[in-house]
Amino acid sequence: MKSEVPSSVDRIPSRIYKCQCGKAVFFRNSCCLNCKAPLGFEASSGRVLPLRQVDETTFALVGNEQLSYRRCANVQSASACNWLVPLAEADAGQELCRSCRLNRTIPNLATGENTEYWGAIELAKRRLVSGLLILGLPVKSKVSEDPECGLAFDFLESPEDGSKVFTGHDDGIITLNIAEANDATRENIRTQMHEPYRTLLGHLRHESGHYYWDRLVEGSPSLDAFRNFFGDERADYAAALEKHYAEGSPSNWPLNFVSGYASSHPWEDWAETWAHYLHMHDALETAAGFRLDTNSVELPLDGFSGDVLVEPDDQFLDQLNGWSRFSAVLNEFARSLGQRDFYPFILSTQSARKLHFVHRVVMAAREPTHSGSAGIISESTASNKEGKFSTCPV
Repeated sequence: MKSEVPSSVDRIPSRIYKCQCGKAVFFRNSCCLNCKAPLGFEASSGRVLPLRQVDETTFALVGNEQLSYRRCANVQSASACNWLVPLAEADAGQELCRSCRLNRTIPNLATGENTEYWGAIELAKRRLVSGLLILGLPVKSKVSEDPECGLAFDFLESPEDGSKVFTGHDDGIITLNIAEANDATRENIRTQMHEPYRTLLGHLRHESGHYYWDRLVEGSPSLDAFRNFFGDERADYAAALEKHYAEGSPSNWPLNFVSGYASSHPWEDWAETWAHYLHMHDALETAAGFRLDTNSVELPLDGFSGDVLVEPDDQFLDQLNGWSRFSAVLNEFARSLGQRDFYPFILSTQSARKLHFVHRVVMAAREPTHSGSAGIISESTASNKEGKFSTCPV
């Protein structure tokens, strides 16, 4: 029996924000440059809010004085965090916002350019975490909230003995080599690896995909459908990566994968597809906030038809086709400024199907405050088999 999985996203918070004075403010702002009102990002609503300072540490929401907050303890740190902590949490001893409390290890801020690197990394992480929360996905700290099933970050630098820190994920811990925050270093690695795209946010979105595979797919009745789309993840992972780095991607990878690296192993295929889903979702929400109609872009491209998807989902199909047109136009803008393509990827039919699978997994996992309930994803032609659910409840 197929589960009843929501096929589309409810109206969710826009990525466009305004101050009380009507002027535009942005995701990273902590003060309106026009009227000087204090601002803060409120994670539950997904909005940058105008505030009124009540006392030395407390702020009230303009227009609703009953909602009060304190700033994240990292507001004055190198991370320059502008997120808010609800007053009830702050009074209970919580000094960090929902993003900063995910940190397990931060760089040594007394060393070199680490303060600059950490600031760039934290901005990217806040963008990731806000997107996950907006989608209604479970985000809890492995450090202080959910030791068994939570998420945490280690931001590390390679030691002087010549050994290297590798970016990756293991049991809820996402590790990032802070050298990735150095633009020259990251660009050099991108060139050496023949990658069209390499960013801090891309790294974090990719690694979060591994975490959510553990949370939402492994041990669930959705696993059979995952294997139908992505392959059998029980294949030797180390051997698969060794082969990939030795031989490269198969010549026909664009027909089946969103990137060359995705062809290395089903886990990497999922993580790459997950990252692209987050790219697409966040970019389309930003476009919608600016009232850009991506479906009205005049570009003679053949769109995906409904039979590409596992089952009918008109809203996701509109999003997918809108993204194809919109990203093509953005690439032209980038070229007109002498820059690399904004989105240097072409989505194949198989990649579109995988994106739809990710979308349905996300919709099934959304927390009750965002609508929907945990469900089972299956191919429309296959029944779900009994399986062990993950020990970490959604």
